[in-house]
Amino acid sequence: MGLWRKILVGFLVLCVLGVGGEEEAAAAASASCSFPALYNFGDSNSDTGGISAAFEPIPAPYGEAFFHKPSGRDCDGRLIVDFIAERIGLPYLSAYLNSLGTNYRHGANFATGGSTIRRPNETIYEYGISPFSLDMQVVQFNQFKARSRVLYEQAAKTPSERSKLPNPEEFSKALYTFDIGQNDLSVGFRKLSSEQQLAALPDIVNQLAKAVQNIYQQGGRAFWIHNTGPIGCLPVNFFYNHNPPPGYLDQYGCVKTQNEMAVEFNKQLKDRVIKLRAELPEAAITYVDVYAAKIGMIGNAKTQGFSDPLKVCCGYHVNYDHVWCGTKALVNGSAVFGASCESPSTSISWDGVHYSQAANQWVANHILNGSLTDPPIPITQACQRH
Repeated sequence: MGLWRKILVGFLVLCVLGVGGEEEAAAAASASCSFPALYNFGDSNSDTGGISAAFEPIPAPYGEAFFHKPSGRDCDGRLIVDFIAERIGLPYLSAYLNSLGTNYRHGANFATGGSTIRRPNETIYEYGISPFSLDMQVVQFNQFKARSRVLYEQAAKTPSERSKLPNPEEFSKALYTFDIGQNDLSVGFRKLSSEQQLAALPDIVNQLAKAVQNIYQQGGRAFWIHNTGPIGCLPVNFFYNHNPPPGYLDQYGCVKTQNEMAVEFNKQLKDRVIKLRAELPEAAITYVDVYAAKIGMIGNAKTQGFSDPLKVCCGYHVNYDHVWCGTKALVNGSAVFGASCESPSTSISWDGVHYSQAANQWVANHILNGSLTDPPIPITQACQRH
């Protein structure tokens, strides 16, 4: 049932039953959405196999905590997008770029590790920035939508083929999620002054808004948009900076200027989302404060059952010697493998850049219930306009 029909039914119930029908009308208004599909756009925080399919596969011990093998995810197990799929009752998403063993009946994932909102001007072999920026992910979605309709119609008499394709009528009823922007900030920290990066933020935010507008024009109506996390709290910041100067760190022990930039990006993103609601009158757009969830977890790590949030679980990181998770290298003449720690379930950082499954689950539990969203609704009601 569409939102307008829900409102109309609620109004009729009130008219027929009077005040006594208020409870029934309220129950109808708060009914859960039934999302037939999930489409995700983002970077490594939500990539379920895209960059692994396009370039080198992500090795073990990635994936072993849940999938018991590498799963194309930069994590020991599930990502927040996996917990989103679980919460709305859908299968885990196949990556759009993955050609084998895929099923797109209930959605697709266009995210790739290293993706930015704006187009990159460097190759992935320099600093790991993906060529699949957000605008290209939207182009891929548009092609996916058009091609899948053709294939769906061609497979009218082949149920086994149709069972792996999205129903063309369900794109307008799907949930569209975004988790991207962190790499735009990281590129800026490398290449720009603080003043230059601040000046770039409005364009970065507007590029994300353009992506939402494009999908709206393609029929998308329900959007769930994550802000960016406290990038200054990623342990990789301290791999070669063991003695930061006074004032360099914030109260959480994170890089102060980086977190301040993330906060400013999030402020501008939230303001832009508010404008998008006016520009796209039929859309239900939820802004999700992932930053608040992650900084809350980091600031209360011990009481929440986690170890030091700045300690890395997977990899070898001793003094200035670093062997990344899942790789091998010589350290002082000896072969060293970047292995997992003994208890990833109590770690916040998996590999110095990406969060562990346990951390992702903690964050998911604190955002999917609507306590850190605007409007404050659970993801199961994200199709409803407010």
